[in-house]
Amino acid sequence: MSSLSPLAEPIINAMTVDVEDYFQVSAFEKCIAREDWPQWPVRVEDNTRRVLDLFARHQVHATFFILGWVAERFPALMRDINAAGHEVASHGFGHERLTTLTPDQFRDGIVRTKHLLEDLTGAAVVGYRAPSYSVGPGTLWAHQELREAGYRYSSSIVPLHHDLYGMPEAPRFAFFAEPSGLLEIPVTTAQRWRRNWPCGGGGYFRLLPYALFKRGLRHVNEQEQASGVFYFHPWEVDPQQPRVPGVTLKNRVRHYLNLTRTVPRLEQLMHDFRFDRMDRIFLAEGHADYPSVALQATERGAD
Repeated sequence: MSSLSPLAEPIINAMTVDVEDYFQVSAFEKCIAREDWPQWPVRVEDNTRRVLDLFARHQVHATFFILGWVAERFPALMRDINAAGHEVASHGFGHERLTTLTPDQFRDGIVRTKHLLEDLTGAAVVGYRAPSYSVGPGTLWAHQELREAGYRYSSSIVPLHHDLYGMPEAPRFAFFAEPSGLLEIPVTTAQRWRRNWPCGGGGYFRLLPYALFKRGLRHVNEQEQASGVFYFHPWEVDPQQPRVPGVTLKNRVRHYLNLTRTVPRLEQLMHDFRFDRMDRIFLAEGHADYPSVALQATERGAD
């Protein structure tokens, strides 16, 4: 497919933020027990407000996937996110990976969080993102649960290999997951040499050269004529966050390396590309032509 002409409007990408604190990430779950969360200094409110200020400077609206745990503790922050024109969406309640939950437990969390966010903001919550992108071959039942709970879309699959998540056989772009009919919007990857490569944010955005992300996302926009989905976390704009003891070398690198580069790179990204909310991009009229795909599920239960 040919690239955009100079007069064509640039394609708009989705900017998303997974609102959780540094001590809640899956990479630290063996070092910080859930019952010990209250012992750690909470920094998510201040960091999320820094993100709001960053978006305001660049006139960018985004989708915030918010933990119910955070929403309960910072209701004013939820209202301010909504008042600033951003989409408020669900990240589940307590950052439990779906592989550790039964369908009943999952249902309780997504319903509880949806109602909490809607009560706080007065806005409908239609989007969901699984903690650690934990919708995969063993947890595809989540799509039906989300549909029945009133969600319209999920952004919970990354179509590449990763030690904590990933479903490389999944489509790279938005599709209706069968049999639920829920719209699944994967985080963006670029395809090279018959393999998917990250260009959708997260730790890769800090660890790899910015030029690789720019090239990958530009290819998705101009050659594939598709909107990308980019994400990051509030703790990634916080180089001064407390250091967690006992973390493996791999997870120290993954979490802490290049935190000082996050904001400058985000500034550059918002200069180089156009961004908006998930719902405006993917739920707008005229986007009903997404393909329907039946992903291959396994019988693996919670582990």
